[in-house]
Amino acid sequence: MTMTKQDTLQQIRTNGLIAVLRGPSPELTLKMVDALVAGGVNSIEITLSTPDAYAVTAKVAVKYQDQIVLGMGTLTEVSDVDKAVAAGARFLVSPVCEPNLVKAMVASGLVTMAGALTPTEVLATYRMGADVVKLFPGSLVGPSYIKSLHGPFPQIPLMPTGGVSAENVAQWLQAGAVAVGAGGELCSSALARSGQFDKITEVARHFVAAVKAARQE
Repeated sequence: MTMTKQDTLQQIRTNGLIAVLRGPSPELTLKMVDALVAGGVNSIEITLSTPDAYAVTAKVAVKYQDQIVLGMGTLTEVSDVDKAVAAGARFLVSPVCEPNLVKAMVASGLVTMAGALTPTEVLATYRMGADVVKLFPGSLVGPSYIKSLHGPFPQIPLMPTGGVSAENVAQWLQAGAVAVGAGGELCSSALARSGQFDKITEVARHFVAAVKAARQE
């Protein structure tokens, strides 16, 4: 069964947590993915700042198929879009809302998340066709900002990235975030470099439990 764009979007909402992976090397990134999946993280974004990001994504796509929702992030060029699609990504993420780039991401037919911070950018990004507006960097504004944005824009799905930890994930979700993106706090390159993959799994479990608890409150 082929996953539709709506299926992917629904899975991201259900999971509520995307691991934003900036791996130190191709080999370590693959091991980080395994460690995250072992900890229950089912939505994973491999960023273009990861060495050999497209090849790594293709390997993960073949290994896990529909077991996880796999995306590519840090897209900044229109040419990145086709390569990410070819690698097997099911969602595309950019830290910016550059019109030509967002247009290409939307045209791919995949779930599109583009970055914005100000109210003007948030609305513009949504009007360009983004399915989710990535609030970046989330660390600058905090959970109350999502609540404020949902006043004028109740219909716009917002996902913070940056500044998300297991300790504050409940605040983000309760403020109305559709999901959260977590990078170093969830999948630390330092832990990967020192071979502490069990620790990454442990942190992942902690994060997943925090998301679940937040949803039940």
